[in-house]
Amino acid sequence: MDIKNNNEEDNKQQQQEQPLDNETKSNTADESKPTKRIRRQATQEQLDNPLHGVKLAQVLERLVAHYGWEYLGDRTNIRCFLYYPTMKSSLGFLRKTDWAREFVEDIYLEMVERNPNGIKK
Repeated sequence: MDIKNNNEEDNKQQQQEQPLDNETKSNTADESKPTKRIRRQATQEQLDNPLHGVKLAQVLERLVAHYGWEYLGDRTNIRCFLYYPTMKSSLGFLRKTDWAREFVEDIYLEMVERNPNGIKK
């Protein structure tokens, strides 16, 4: 009989412990849910940068509209500007090669400095 009572007590203890386990499981499940990403505020330095919020496609479109493909080809000596220039081929090349992208961004920054009011974001 003592063995039976001990087993019953063990079962009661396990039953009491189970809800605690379920509660901890639900708490860990809540913790594993993705939280909303908190975005940092842009610094004043970032906001003052003329390239802030401007996509590469917009930079290239504005340069082509302002200078034209021929000038960009002469100035940069990049093949995609010299031979059969298209937006698609130029953007693909500029996205793959950092030096070319930096070069084009520098030309854009020069254009913005010369005519700051003429550039629309």
